[in-house]
Amino acid sequence: MPNLPTLVLVHGSWHQASCFNPITKLLQGKHGVKCIAVSLPSTSGNPEATFKDDIDVTQKAIASETSAGRDVVVIAHSYGGMVGNSAIKGFAKPRDAAAPTPTTGHVIGLILIASGCNLPGLAFMDPFFGHPPPSWRVNKETGYAELVVPPRKLFYHDVPADEAEYWVSQLTTQSLKALFEGGEFSYPGWKDVPVWYIGTIEDRGLPVVAQRLGIGMARAMGGVIEHREMQTSHSPFLSQPVETVGIILEAVEAFTGRPVVEDTPTSKPQIKGVTAPAVRLWQPLTWYRFGLPLAFGRLVGGGFLLFGWCWSLFRSK
Repeated sequence: MPNLPTLVLVHGSWHQASCFNPITKLLQGKHGVKCIAVSLPSTSGNPEATFKDDIDVTQKAIASETSAGRDVVVIAHSYGGMVGNSAIKGFAKPRDAAAPTPTTGHVIGLILIASGCNLPGLAFMDPFFGHPPPSWRVNKETGYAELVVPPRKLFYHDVPADEAEYWVSQLTTQSLKALFEGGEFSYPGWKDVPVWYIGTIEDRGLPVVAQRLGIGMARAMGGVIEHREMQTSHSPFLSQPVETVGIILEAVEAFTGRPVVEDTPTSKPQIKGVTAPAVRLWQPLTWYRFGLPLAFGRLVGGGFLLFGWCWSLFRSK
């Protein structure tokens, strides 16, 4: 189908662009959707690579498409969500813009996978007060973040053993600078475009409760977020690629307002085991699973808004 947006995919820490191969092969080969998987400098073996470097290469990939008149959907995983969000700056269509310019495309949507909605002025590790989680440690001598738990257990516990070992072998180094510095370049792109969020219920890297809290926070601060969850590890594009592609196609259709593939029983991937989290009065368990984290997140988001309002008022005096 013509005029489909290009998908720009941004991987997470320690990973390479090739981690998206299982879904890009399906998206391009079966559904004809152009994909560009960005290789981030912070995982290229350079301890001096920065968060800004990651943003720059992602923006270059976006600009290559929008300058040719093609719209873009950014797909970002884990740490890549912060990069993808920030790279959207300047590429979304202004809300008060007139008719679209036929020679220029825009970023029309964002799909986050087991990631977060970043805030301006904060580096990746700032919300954690600079303290790494138990899964990795700081090595100041090498300049890299080092995993201290088995990667398969952390990222791929639901991937078949032989495949999981292959993906473990593809992991690389992660620059500390990209994680601890560069907050001045952080941008909340999730405020500029509609967002679809793919949560991962069995995640051992970013607990699903923290994911739900982040969604509640972003919604309280004006984000328009459609939420799905999968019964997977941190890497659903490896453990359940067909289902992940199904959600991506559904999101692209929502962003564009038109079908990506013909609506026939065999044309679209069958999405199984995917839930749309919601609080249901007749299901008390949903009050705890979804209601509390989302509500607390909204409370946190409201606190950020109040702080921002008070700060702007103080500075105006």
